[in-house]
Amino acid sequence: MGRKPTTGRDFFDLKGQNQFNVQQYATSGSTELAPYSRRDYYKISLVIGRSKLHYADRSIDIDQPALVFSNPLVPYSFESSVTNRIGYMCIFTEAFLKVDSRMENLQQSTLFKPGSDKVFFLDEVQLEAVKKIYEDMLAELATDYVFRYDVLRNYVSLLIHLSMKMQPALHEVNHVNAATRITTLFMELLERQFPIDSPDRELKLKKANDFAKNLSVHVNHLNHAVREVTGKSTSIHIAERILNEATALLKHTDWSVSAIAFTLGFEYPTYFNNFFKKHKGVTPLSLRKTSL
Repeated sequence: MGRKPTTGRDFFDLKGQNQFNVQQYATSGSTELAPYSRRDYYKISLVIGRSKLHYADRSIDIDQPALVFSNPLVPYSFESSVTNRIGYMCIFTEAFLKVDSRMENLQQSTLFKPGSDKVFFLDEVQLEAVKKIYEDMLAELATDYVFRYDVLRNYVSLLIHLSMKMQPALHEVNHVNAATRITTLFMELLERQFPIDSPDRELKLKKANDFAKNLSVHVNHLNHAVREVTGKSTSIHIAERILNEATALLKHTDWSVSAIAFTLGFEYPTYFNNFFKKHKGVTPLSLRKTSL
């Protein structure tokens, strides 16, 4: 267990076909709140050091070693209560799981579902077992074995099964400013979908119900909180952000109007044309022509 802890931005650059990385980390310094900002990978973390996880309508106080599961569509913020924290984390994309049908089934487990329990406290025996799995992953990743990513999938599967046997964390803390927190997480989740950088990528969250589901709150509760804090409805925020993205794509790409309509979640180009003209007063094609 003498591996040197590592940190660095390159860790989060998942490239190529393998779509996986693992590291041991150590942090020092500030105890400030750190918002979640990535949108395209799953993460399983071994957290050692007191901290809190803040979700839309609850917080979990981590006061002992814990295994934490992160879903790319469920926003949260992380608040450390100590200046020095150590642990491990592995990150992987949806594509990494779908190589193996058994792993794809595990992806459908409650561990990766909105509203499910994602923090599991560890006793001493469990902690050592989890550390061993991470150390084995680090060692395997460093080899040149041609099937090492298949081995790493098995280690990820082992972490998932280990967690599924545990009782979930119950150290929840009620929020004093729940409306503000829900609104902040809604705005983060909305913004995380942009910019659209490929005509093959379709917007996944398009309606208030989509956001409410991913935030694990009732849609009426979400709408009330957002209107209370911002003065505008959830639907207006979504429409405005889609309009801004549509305008940028029309002005700065050569994608067809039909392609832009698809990426922004419109089933038919005519629906997009009507939506755009209703809010902008001109058709998408007219706007593009005036921008040339």
